[in-house]
Amino acid sequence: MALSEEPAVGAVEDPVEDRAEDAAEDAALACGASLESFGESAETKELLGRLPAVLGDRAAREGALERFRVIMDRYQEQPHLLDPHLEWMMNLLLEFVRDKKSPADLVHLAFKFLYIITKVRGYKTFLRLFPHEVADVKPVLDMFTDQNPKDHETWETRYVLLLWLSVTCLIPFDFSRLDGNLHNQPGQERVSTMDRILQIAESYLVVSDKAQDAAAVLVSKFVTRPDVKQKKMASFLDWSLCTLASSSFQTIEGVIAMDGMLQALAQIFKHGKREDCLPYAATVLQCLDDCRLPDSNQTLLRKLGVKLVQRLGLTFLKPQVAKWRYQRGCRSLIASLQLGVQSPRDPGIQAETPDSDGEDDVPEEVESVIEQLLIGLKDKDTIVRWSAAKGIGRLAGRLPKELADDVAGSVLDCFSFQETDNAWHGGCLALAELSRRGLLLPSRLPDVVTVILKALTYEEKRGACSVGSSVRDAACYVCWAFARAYEPQELKPFVAAISSALVIAAVFDRDVNCRRAASAAFQENVGRQGTFPHGIDILTTADYFTVGNRSNCFLVISMSIAGFPEYTQPMIDHLVTMKINHWDGAIRELSAKALRNLAQRAPEHSARHVFPRLLLMTQSPDLHTRHGAVLACAEVSHSLYTLAVQQGRPVSDFLDEKAVQGLKQIHQQLYDRQLYRGLGGELMRQAVCILIENLSLSKMPFRGDAVIDGWQWLINDTLRNLHLISSHSRQQIKEAAVSALAALCSEYLSGEADSTAQEELVKQYLAELQSPEEMARCGFALALGALPAFVLKGRLRQVLAGLRAVTHISPKDVSFAESRRDALKAIARICQTVGVQAEGTPDEVVCREDVAQVYCTLLGCLSDYTTDSRGDVGAWVREAAMTSLMDLTLLLARDQPELIEAPVCQRIMCCLAQQASEKIDRFRAHAARVFLALLHWDGPAIPHVPHREELERLFPRSAVASVNWGAPSQAFPRVAQLLGLPAYRYHVLLGLAVSVGGLTESTVRYSTQGLFEYMKGIQNDPQALEDFTGTLLQVFEDSLLNDRVSVPLLKMLDQMLANGCFAIFTAEEKQEAGQLQAHLLCLPGLSGHRPLQPAVYHPFCVKLLALCKEEIKKSKDVQKLRASIAVFCGLVQFPGDVRRKVLLQLFLLLCHPFPVIRKSTASQVYEMVLTYDVVAADVLDEVMAVLNGTAWDAELPVVRAQRNRLCDLLGVPRPQLVPKPSVR
Repeated sequence: MALSEEPAVGAVEDPVEDRAEDAAEDAALACGASLESFGESAETKELLGRLPAVLGDRAAREGALERFRVIMDRYQEQPHLLDPHLEWMMNLLLEFVRDKKSPADLVHLAFKFLYIITKVRGYKTFLRLFPHEVADVKPVLDMFTDQNPKDHETWETRYVLLLWLSVTCLIPFDFSRLDGNLHNQPGQERVSTMDRILQIAESYLVVSDKAQDAAAVLVSKFVTRPDVKQKKMASFLDWSLCTLASSSFQTIEGVIAMDGMLQALAQIFKHGKREDCLPYAATVLQCLDDCRLPDSNQTLLRKLGVKLVQRLGLTFLKPQVAKWRYQRGCRSLIASLQLGVQSPRDPGIQAETPDSDGEDDVPEEVESVIEQLLIGLKDKDTIVRWSAAKGIGRLAGRLPKELADDVAGSVLDCFSFQETDNAWHGGCLALAELSRRGLLLPSRLPDVVTVILKALTYEEKRGACSVGSSVRDAACYVCWAFARAYEPQELKPFVAAISSALVIAAVFDRDVNCRRAASAAFQENVGRQGTFPHGIDILTTADYFTVGNRSNCFLVISMSIAGFPEYTQPMIDHLVTMKINHWDGAIRELSAKALRNLAQRAPEHSARHVFPRLLLMTQSPDLHTRHGAVLACAEVSHSLYTLAVQQGRPVSDFLDEKAVQGLKQIHQQLYDRQLYRGLGGELMRQAVCILIENLSLSKMPFRGDAVIDGWQWLINDTLRNLHLISSHSRQQIKEAAVSALAALCSEYLSGEADSTAQEELVKQYLAELQSPEEMARCGFALALGALPAFVLKGRLRQVLAGLRAVTHISPKDVSFAESRRDALKAIARICQTVGVQAEGTPDEVVCREDVAQVYCTLLGCLSDYTTDSRGDVGAWVREAAMTSLMDLTLLLARDQPELIEAPVCQRIMCCLAQQASEKIDRFRAHAARVFLALLHWDGPAIPHVPHREELERLFPRSAVASVNWGAPSQAFPRVAQLLGLPAYRYHVLLGLAVSVGGLTESTVRYSTQGLFEYMKGIQNDPQALEDFTGTLLQVFEDSLLNDRVSVPLLKMLDQMLANGCFAIFTAEEKQEAGQLQAHLLCLPGLSGHRPLQPAVYHPFCVKLLALCKEEIKKSKDVQKLRASIAVFCGLVQFPGDVRRKVLLQLFLLLCHPFPVIRKSTASQVYEMVLTYDVVAADVLDEVMAVLNGTAWDAELPVVRAQRNRLCDLLGVPRPQLVPKPSVR
């Protein structure tokens, strides 16, 4: 990006623009202030002072640079806080630069620090602090002789040097005076200072790094000097135009050269005096036209072209403040107050006097300039359009009134619907610039407001999305500018339209940036105009932050604002006209719900005008319109019915017979036109299901009508063909169909005459539970769960048996996890629907026997760990089972607590504890919430909860309320405490084994910490340790050959052995066999050689070794084998016969058929020998040499020889090859 621009002394700038830009900057500083001062001053001084010390250490040097960058970046939004400290920072760094003894690397490092400061504070402020005496010119010039423009590591040096040179060029002496001090060197041609500077500037204008921007600044300050412009300005402009003409924007080199030339020319025509630049302006404009920059695909070139064009236009026109412009009061608050005291001023002062300058004073080139700027307003990139809009505003301020009005008219031409969104956006920016400069007279306001109101809702569909958010955002900017530019009486005729449009944009726009822009514009108008109806009340509801949430805007804020009658009808009409047919389905759904709410505010308008329009839209050929209209009809009809009930009026007061018939015919019309098919059919099925639900809840008089059969067919067909629906919308459609079925049955199948239909319905749905399609099972299972109690009466056991059958895993449907999940949800819902009664009729309520069967089903599903290509799909089943267990248990606790048996309750709590200690964050958190919900239920206490008092002490209600159970760092330290409760130890240890041996770093870390904390607490309690190890062995034995548990369990055992969790057992053995060990130490080889007398071993190590051997027997699972190797290496801590058997097992693995296992075993045995004292000192070196020097991935005979050598060294019997039995 090019450097920002600063006018030189003598250059004439637009005072309105300057004051506005200064005010905007001050406002931004005020709003963004969060720091009060430069708090790192001392650290920065120390950091800069030790640069020579860190120069030799690359890491320290880069660390210092990065630290300084971090410090400076904190002040990126408040750079003015650095101003009091800039001078001493610059002086410290320039000391290194000016010191002749400083190495080149130190100089470059100092310039890197200087660049960071200029980047944060901006070069304009920093530029003034550079030394700029006459004596500084030559040293700075001489420094350029050591620079290599192609060195990409030192570009900061060249950038800062060019800025420094640009400020030294401002010395008030003719450069020819400096040339008298230069002496010719023999054989060299003398080069003047002026030429040297110009050569440097020209050479860096064609480089590709940041130095190019600084070179443009240097040129603008150097070429515009009085002595230089006479001698060099023409030649430089000629060189730059020639370079520009000879370069092509289709090559990289051409783009770089054109970038530099355009930057330099734009800077010259900005900073140079008009009388100096005017003779060359026409030539530059012609050259620029020949370059055809609008055809370039380089955004930066087009932006610089527009910038240069507007500077040329300002050069053609005399600098003046337009006398005809609209002025609102005084810019100074003091002046305004004094003026108000002296004489009350008529608001909206506007000079309508004719211009003293005629149109003859406007050069003809200005027309070409304005034409190019108007083209720039339609550019495809925002920065180009923004630059063109500012140019339009600046030029219009110097034009006569009639010509400026023509420019405004040309800008309005951008708002044709034949134009693209780019033209609309550029037009809005230009109108905002014209209005805030007072150049858009009130006579133009009717035309402008008309197009701005259109722009506030502009949206053009492009494929699967739309464009127009930038247009709406810019239109809000125009409304914001209106508030600051005009007196209230000027905008009074348009207040109603603008306020409604801004409210609608702030509440109903799809994009958050547009909603916030509209809210800001509304706030500006309320504050400055004071004429917006209920402005303060609305602002407190729809401020900048509250409009950030889209659902909140549509459903809550809109309802609040609709309480003001001025806005109610415009909001409703906007939703019907613009949002019901929106391309985004989420917006259509929110719009329908918003209409439901707003219909309560304006029921007559909704019934008489909105509803007939919606019914017509349901027959639209456009899918989005049709979908949104059906949703809206559903929501509005139910809203009007609810209102009628609340007011005690018949619904016919709002919905007449024609409207009711129109609602009834929607399904048949869609069916006849075959609009339930294909991708569009998905949307229509969902919408009509929602319509069915709402019409049923609204008690429409359709009982016995044929439309009920049509609705029933649609629901059944949708549930039966869910597998044909796209996966992203399947769940939503399934839920809509199930909800529609529940409402339909409750309203239209509730009579005694409908018993046959009820019987047929249940029979059909039970048959569909055996469908070969999983999605059909899901849909009909949920449908059975949604049936009302009167339909289930007499058929309850049949339905429960069918749903229980779906939860069973069989070989053909093992991957049908979703159907099992939905069947569990249905079972729980049915129990809640029909209720529980211990001695009730089995086919009418859930009785004692049914409770036992349901619990058995739910608890069995907690062990569903099915996996497929989607991952652990069984987790869906376990989650549904936990939720269903909670629902059923709480239902029983409230109504029939005696049905909760102690073994069942213990199993529920233990299984939940296991799930709460497993590795998947989401399901662990869900299990913890269910566990605590049962423990801390507000109703009657759940009976038979094991260790209730201890649990309430470990998990007090007040402490666990704020715990994030999905975060491993918070969950595992608490769950691990359950290991101290005997009833929960087995299941918690089973869950922790999977977590400790898992793959996720955070889960492994915190679960391991929780486990080790518990183990640390029981090290001095032999009985607790015995109980723990017994449970651990039981978990291992029960999980043999179950890779889901056994592999992570082996990893957990490895960590526990490595961390000395069972050190007390090894100490006991050593103490019991101390005398025997003393004797064995005198023997060569293994310190734990075969004992001479029977030794006592702790049963834990013996049983663990046997289980590990059984787990890996005939296994080809590399992961399991590696984990077992680590456990064997840990078991070597146990002396005696156990150690010998462990070493024998490791030596067997050293000759495993898999080379990777042999290498892994050798590596871990090597580490084991280093860690544990298991090898006698006299053979240690040889053992290490064999382990380290053998190629364990070599052929087996070679490896076997080395393995046998190790056996001999350690006194372990050599393993013998067992011949395979011959096959006859």
